Amino acid sequence: MSVTYTAVLPVREATVSFLSGLLHAQRQRLGTRAGTRSLGCFKQAVLVIRWLIDGTRISQLAADNKISRSTAYTYLHEGITVLAAQAPGLHSVLLAAKMAGYGHVNIDGTLIETDRCRTPGPTPGVDLWWSGKHDNHGGNVQVITAPDGWPLWTSPVRPGREHDTTALREHGIGPLLRTWTDGDLRLLGDLGYEGEADTITVAFKKPRNGACTDMQQQFNKAHNAVRAIGERGNSLLKTTFKALRNVSLCPWSIGRITAAALVLLHIDHARTT
Repeated sequence: MSVTYTAVLPVREATVSFLSGLLHAQRQRLGTRAGTRSLGCFKQAVLVIRWLIDGTRISQLAADNKISRSTAYTYLHEGITVLAAQAPGLHSVLLAAKMAGYGHVNIDGTLIETDRCRTPGPTPGVDLWWSGKHDNHGGNVQVITAPDGWPLWTSPVRPGREHDTTALREHGIGPLLRTWTDGDLRLLGDLGYEGEADTITVAFKKPRNGACTDMQQQFNKAHNAVRAIGERGNSLLKTTFKALRNVSLCPWSIGRITAAALVLLHIDHARTT
């Protein structure tokens, strides 16, 4: 026995049409003949967005569309790939931020949890994706946001065991950040980026067996009040897209999934900067 019901996808129809157009272009590039796919581009786009926004199980998506689970996975990965390819590059994001007249942008790392584990890491007995800080498995994704916390750019994923500074260095984006962040555009971060203080403005750290000066305390208070708004970007991505709360796919795909979610967010709200 089964019961059918009506559901509403909480996105604009233009957003679904945008992804449908990307999928249609992809099929043309692959030379896919008409009538050889189980689903049309629009229905495939709905499938992908349902998974991203509602976190709908693959088995449910397959049953709803009367396709096999393997076909549903193929359609999902194809949709994620074409969306992620539209994600803005860091160079263009920093250029757009300057053109928009922003005095600063924020950077913050977020852990996208995953139920994939048992991958040996460089430390014996510790999984590669285990984050001691969050006490969970996940991937570290760096997010750059506008002054009001709107997410502008997301990085590829790094294993959750890496701290924000380590992840930033592994991505090799430090030189680009140093080039674009100067007196006109500053990059604000928390103390997790203390090792990159030459590039990222961070608060003063309390010295061991001592205390910050009155001036340092005033700076920290002002800095943290402005920087904390940037954490809205991580929250906005995770609350909008349930798929980012726990990824059951390969952890190395977390970066593509986050980039795909960012593109959908930009399209649905008609805002990029």
